[in-house]
Amino acid sequence: MSNSLRTCLSVNVNKVALLRNTRHLGEPSVVRASRICLEAGADGITVHPRPDERHIRRADVFEIAELLQQWPSAEYNIEGNPFHNLMEFIRVVRPSQATFVPDSESQRTSDHGWDLRVDAPKLEPLIRECNDLGVRVSLFMDPEAEQMGIAKQLGAERIELYTETWASSFPTAARESTLAKFAASARAAQNDGLVINAGHDLNLVNLTPFLVGVPGVAEVSIGHALIGDALEMGYQRTVRAYLDCILAASRK
Repeated sequence: MSNSLRTCLSVNVNKVALLRNTRHLGEPSVVRASRICLEAGADGITVHPRPDERHIRRADVFEIAELLQQWPSAEYNIEGNPFHNLMEFIRVVRPSQATFVPDSESQRTSDHGWDLRVDAPKLEPLIRECNDLGVRVSLFMDPEAEQMGIAKQLGAERIELYTETWASSFPTAARESTLAKFAASARAAQNDGLVINAGHDLNLVNLTPFLVGVPGVAEVSIGHALIGDALEMGYQRTVRAYLDCILAASRK
């Protein structure tokens, strides 16, 4: 990614594809959205191509890969369930990062992390394959400090903290205790030699406090809230607003 001195912003463009898929006109364009976000300063693009193609389609994965050839410092993060269709894309595209997510085909969105105490044996050969392809693996994880060492043993380089519980606790009395759990999980992961990503329901309100409370987050992947904000502010202003949130955290 382009700036190692701050948390990097990867824009998830799934919701652009979801809107496009309601008609047969090819609009709005996920490639154009990706380009504008990169021009505005985003550090990378994330896609989550599900088997039913309800948002990102197979062609999108390859068209965005072609776009990113013009942005050699940008990261391409392809996420999904490695036991569904993810590995097909990883083997051909060889993105910067593969984020393994344990979602079912029927889920509306990702809603939990891996239980490595159960899932480790089947994940290990796929992580090894990604490593052999030169693709970094990040495992989508709940904030459970005791599981982080297993992720490292499996060969993952990163974990992505699933932040929905942080977002839902933000306006409640549980906010500080929830943040402390994320911070403890991040410390455990870092102590085991893992790099920390984070994502899910992060927005312009809760992003800075999260990054202040969980120092050392290398990358956030943000889609739903960012694309929703872009409907009102435009892609460029929105990306810059999220980058301002990241910068504000780095100054505290």
